[in-house]
Amino acid sequence: MVRQHFDHVAHWVFDLDNTLYPPEVRLFDQIEGRMTAFVMEALGVDRAEAGRLRHRYWQEYGTTLAGLMEVHGIPPERYLREVHEIDFSVLPPAPDLAARLAELPGRRIVYTNGSAPYAERVLAARGLEGLFDAVFGVEHAGFEPKPRRTAFERVFAAAGVETPRAAMFEDDPRNLAAPHAMGMRTVHVAPERHAAEHIHHHTDDLTGFLAQVI
Repeated sequence: MVRQHFDHVAHWVFDLDNTLYPPEVRLFDQIEGRMTAFVMEALGVDRAEAGRLRHRYWQEYGTTLAGLMEVHGIPPERYLREVHEIDFSVLPPAPDLAARLAELPGRRIVYTNGSAPYAERVLAARGLEGLFDAVFGVEHAGFEPKPRRTAFERVFAAAGVETPRAAMFEDDPRNLAAPHAMGMRTVHVAPERHAAEHIHHHTDDLTGFLAQVI
């Protein structure tokens, strides 16, 4: 029943964090800690205020970085470099996921609100390197973040994604609204289901889900 909804798909677009690795490894906890430290140093605020701003900017602007850029004029390059200096050894290899990804017909793409170099390190730690035709980070969208439609449009244009023949896999339900509006099949990858008209499918097991569509 699932397979028939993906027969037309020739472009498979995957988010990175908490999508191509399970959220229980808590990798993003490390990044959030470094984000908070960066905000403390850059804005001269205490930890509590930095944490509040980090979360507020994520809610209002899509990412903490977008808020820092728009409200405070913070350059993005140093931020992206510093917040992604983390321990990747916590990521377990994923041979079963690698096998399912390799079987997908068409082009496979990673698109993250992090940086492309960071994404490459995550893929290497998971044993998923070499499986994707392209890896795009927020820098390829002119530092505009998902969920903004303009960010998707820039990346998809650069990647040559034909959205009516594409599927998007994401852990953040906000980031599936624009792909849905652009004609893509949408899959929410998360422990808990989020009911919304712009979400076609939900799974808490990406490997198992891909086995159903091949």
